[in-house]
Amino acid sequence: MPALFLNILKLLFLALLFLFLWQVALAVRAHLGTGPSTRSRRKASEMVVVRGDGATVSRVKLRGGGHTIGRSDDADVTIDDPYASEFHARVGYQDDKVLVQDLGSTNGTYVNGRRVGAPVSVAKGDTVQIGKTILEVR
Repeated sequence: MPALFLNILKLLFLALLFLFLWQVALAVRAHLGTGPSTRSRRKASEMVVVRGDGATVSRVKLRGGGHTIGRSDDADVTIDDPYASEFHARVGYQDDKVLVQDLGSTNGTYVNGRRVGAPVSVAKGDTVQIGKTILEVR
């Protein structure tokens, strides 16, 4: 009888372990954006400009015509970053997607840590790096 009880406990433990690992796999899949949860994401509506020290500088509501981002006072979103170009990047809606486009900057524009050359679609939670400045899509 004790051997049967121990075997049942082992099976129960394995079943719980399997369920736990399954939930972890689903969470990782959703975080990486490959699961069904990416279809239900809400549309991005703003970008938050964050300094290198983590302090939020400003919030920018996204609009259809787009925004130019850079060091210039003539840019729609001015960032105080010596590594940013005068007109560094453009962010705006196109076909219900938020696109980020590098405008030929010297130091490049990075989306989620990868340098972009062509316009790239971004979603809520993605980060855009211009110089040392991080912009978070919300």
